[in-house]
Amino acid sequence: MKKLGLIINPIAGMGGSVGLKGTDGVLAEAKRRGAVPLAGGKALRALKQLLPLQDELTVFCARGEMGADALKELRFAYHEVYQPVDFPCTYEDTRMAAKAIASAGADIIAFAGGDGTARDVYEAIGEKLPVLGIPAGVKIHSPVYARTPEKAGELLRLYLSGQTALTTEAEVLDINEEDYRNDIINTHLYGYLRIPFERRFMQGGKSPSPGSEKSQQLRIASFIADEMQQGHYYLVGPGSTTRSLMEYLQTENTLLGVDVLLNKKTVAKDISEQEIFSLIEERPAKLIVTPTGGQGYLLGRGNQQISPPVIKKLGKENIIVAATAAKMAGLQGQPLLVDTGDIEADKLLHGYVKVVTGYRESLVYRVE
Repeated sequence: MKKLGLIINPIAGMGGSVGLKGTDGVLAEAKRRGAVPLAGGKALRALKQLLPLQDELTVFCARGEMGADALKELRFAYHEVYQPVDFPCTYEDTRMAAKAIASAGADIIAFAGGDGTARDVYEAIGEKLPVLGIPAGVKIHSPVYARTPEKAGELLRLYLSGQTALTTEAEVLDINEEDYRNDIINTHLYGYLRIPFERRFMQGGKSPSPGSEKSQQLRIASFIADEMQQGHYYLVGPGSTTRSLMEYLQTENTLLGVDVLLNKKTVAKDISEQEIFSLIEERPAKLIVTPTGGQGYLLGRGNQQISPPVIKKLGKENIIVAATAAKMAGLQGQPLLVDTGDIEADKLLHGYVKVVTGYRESLVYRVE
């Protein structure tokens, strides 16, 4: 029997759509704002790719929503090797579960969460055995994660069936969420985890925009500002490229939240999914986003406030993509990505988009 370990951080990603930029230390507030669990569903999306191996696979997991519930739903054979004392789980539960699964003899551990979950797995087992991240958190800078839950499942299937055996080291990166909520990005390298080596399935590490790109960002900002229509809302997503637009207009902004412009002035800052949807019901609206450097995600990473219902309401024609030529070149031909958790919303963006790269300069780029 092939032996898989599974860990689900059930609270991962809950702070995203409600504008909290993470869930660490703010779970109660996230729930108060209407956040719902997401990680279990994303783990199911990955596990469905393993159904062809169902009769050849046994899974070591933690009890309940940390793993067993998802496996039971899909009728996988599993053994609970760790039982959390209480729910919701803590980072200590993730670490204890990882240690128990490694001791049980798993061939590889799959974990659903974000950067904090990857850090906990690293602290527990280091490079003792291969692991693979199923993306489910708000912030996912670490390249230990697959591009989507489905890609994670496909790669696990290849690894467990012996169709790929190579592994490589990947960085475990994390940031302080309290600083992050205050628009301060302080990324720290905690170590390395061993992952299956198949680049086509994996996301890259997050790359910051160099200071030398500032003048190009301002040219992008100048063009977008000149093209703005009176009476329209403009939702401005996170990132230094989009922030340059706010600076150009000399209006209030947040670096890591979603702000709203009307007639080139800020009318709302750092708003949640529900607040966004209420606004775009009032009048025509457009969305301005920039892909994550080095990874190429347009939506689904760090901007979960721009939810599937928001995307469907706006339509592809009202989404403005902006990025410097250097950022696009840094993707090395890899497509732009979306992973909103909703197949219809993702498909809406598939194909090609125009990317504003300067003043009256643009290129057409593929979205996978």
